[in-house]
Amino acid sequence: MDAALIAVVGTLLGVVATHWFQGRAAERTAALARTEQLRQERITTYSTFAGAVVDYRQSQNDRWFKAHREPGSEEAEQSRYASYRQRTAARQALFRVQLICEDPATRRRAEAAFEATHCMHEATDDTDRVRRSDEAKEALALFIEAAAPGVR
Repeated sequence: MDAALIAVVGTLLGVVATHWFQGRAAERTAALARTEQLRQERITTYSTFAGAVVDYRQSQNDRWFKAHREPGSEEAEQSRYASYRQRTAARQALFRVQLICEDPATRRRAEAAFEATHCMHEATDDTDRVRRSDEAKEALALFIEAAAPGVR
């Protein structure tokens, strides 16, 4: 009888221990899956934002050139509207960065990249446009540098 009781208790302890270890393993697996999903979402969000800012910077340069070559022309107006569409896309991408990014410094870098690009069309001459374009490019590079460790 004692041997049977010991066997039952041993079996119950084995079941409880197995259940506990399996539960912990499942929790670890779920946590790893969540972490990887968040990493993938960040990669997508950050690269989409960077692409949108590059497109916005290009449209701002195009807008500036057309506005200074042929002020008030249909081509200049179309370029202006195209820059508005690119601004909207970049701002939407910025909102996604703000939602998914936990690091305040990285969010500020994203905002700075957007803002530097946003002000490019206000350049007074070509030298000022080049300076502003370079600043926007540098601001985006700083964002990418800040964001990269969070997705590695």
